[in-house]
Amino acid sequence: MDMQKFLMNSKFKVSTYFRYFAYSTVYILGVFANLDALAQSNFPNKPVHFIVPFAPGGGVDTAARIIGQRLSEIWAQTVVVDNRAGANSVIGTEFVAKSTPDGHTLLAVFGPPFNTVHLFSKNIPYNAINDFTPINIVATVPMVVVVPSALNVNTTIELIEYAKRNGGQLSFGTSGTGSSQQLAGILFANATGINLTHVPYKGGSAALNDVLGGHIPIGILALSNVIPYVKTGKLKAIGVIESHRSQTEPDIPTLAESGLSGYAIPDTWVGFLAPAGLPKPILEKISQDISNAVEQPDIRKRLEGAGFEVSLKNPETFKDILNKSISLYKQTTLKAGIKPD
Repeated sequence: MDMQKFLMNSKFKVSTYFRYFAYSTVYILGVFANLDALAQSNFPNKPVHFIVPFAPGGGVDTAARIIGQRLSEIWAQTVVVDNRAGANSVIGTEFVAKSTPDGHTLLAVFGPPFNTVHLFSKNIPYNAINDFTPINIVATVPMVVVVPSALNVNTTIELIEYAKRNGGQLSFGTSGTGSSQQLAGILFANATGINLTHVPYKGGSAALNDVLGGHIPIGILALSNVIPYVKTGKLKAIGVIESHRSQTEPDIPTLAESGLSGYAIPDTWVGFLAPAGLPKPILEKISQDISNAVEQPDIRKRLEGAGFEVSLKNPETFKDILNKSISLYKQTTLKAGIKPD
C-alpha cells in the first residue's frame, strides 16, 4: 500500500470512529434523558412517607398533615405522616438521610433544630448540607413564650420580676435541644440575668402538656401549637420571640414590645427535604406540587388558621438559607459559650 492510500484509509477509519463515538454519546445522553423523564412521569409509584422527627400534635406534624392530605389527591397516592421522635429530632432525620433518594421518603422538619442540633450535641450522624436535598420551605412559624393562666404574669417585665422573686431561677420547656426555642431561652437568660433551666421534650405537644398542667412555669413553643389554649384562656401569651408580630395573631406583642428592648430571634421555618442525590426531575416535580398545594386557598387558610405564615421558598433559595443560618447560629452559640456535649 502506497502512502496516499494509507492516509486515505486512515482518515476514513478516524472519521468513521469519530462519527460512531459521537452517535453513541448522543444515544447514551438520550437514554439518560429518557430515564429522567420516565422517573419524573412515574413519580410517585407507591405511598410517599413524610417523616416528622417529633411526636404527633406538634407544629411540623400539623403542617405535614395539612399539606400531605392535598398532595395525596394531587399524586393519587397515599401520603403517610410517620412520626419518628427521639434524640432531639436526630432519629427521624437520620432515617431520611439514609433512605433511598427516589422522592418517596421526605423529611418534614423545623429549622432549627435541623440546622443547629450539631451545635449542641456531638456525633450527629448526618450533615445538614451534604446529606440532604432541600425541596421547599413552606411557612414560617412564630414562636411564643407562654405561661399557665394561673401564673400571675402577663408581660415580659412581670415574668422577669416573678423569676427574681423566686431566686432568679426558672425552667422552660421546648420541643427539643437545638431548637430556636432553646436559643430564645438562652438569649432571654443572657439579656435578663435570670438563670433559666432548659427542659427539652420529644416535641412541642409534650412540652405543652406540662405547661398546661403547671409542671413547668414557662413554655417557648410554636404559636400554631399553643394558640387554641391561649384563645380559651388556659395559657397566657407573653410575647413572640421574633422581631415582628405574627400575621395571624397580631394582638400578641413581641418580647421586645413587652419589655425586653432589642430582643429578637430569626424566623423559624417549616420545610421539606429529601435524601442527597434526589434526581432533578423528581425534585422539580415535588417542589412544584408542594407549592401548588400550599397556594390553594383552602390549604393556605388551614395553615394560617393553625398559626403558620405561608412563605414559599424554592430549592435554590432554601439551600442558601440553610448555609447562611448555620453560620449565624454557630456565632450565636459560640457567643453564649455553648459547646456540643
